[in-house]
Amino acid sequence: MKHLIYFTFIAFSLYSCVSEKPESVDFEENKALIENYYKEFNRHNWKKMAGFYTSTALFKDPSLGAGIHRMKQSDIVKKYSELAELFPDVHDEIISIYPSGKKHVIVEFISTGTAPDGTKFKLPICTIFTIEKGKITKDFTYYDNF
Repeated sequence: MKHLIYFTFIAFSLYSCVSEKPESVDFEENKALIENYYKEFNRHNWKKMAGFYTSTALFKDPSLGAGIHRMKQSDIVKKYSELAELFPDVHDEIISIYPSGKKHVIVEFISTGTAPDGTKFKLPICTIFTIEKGKITKDFTYYDNF
């Protein structure tokens, strides 16, 4: 009987060593990815930023119109290059990054910039990123686009 209890304890111990990573580890990895993403955004390094996405990702963004849009990395580079033409000093400041399960990260941030006519904007935005295998597969962004 002692051997059975001992064997059971060893089996459970070994199982716990090889079981899935805790959610907090996934969040820390995903948070680091998102922080690097915004660092490249603020450098206007669109090609490197687009590399954080899978080859094709799903987007929901008021600037793209209603519904969900499939975008390739080259489409992402084009979208943000055009944004920087309109607002050459566009900059995002992260307010907070929130975990939401193993695959989702919610980012609250403020986007600022200046239009060619000198008009400045300050826009609060929230984005829900879905991250799988170290790449962004979905980027669902919400803001007031009146």
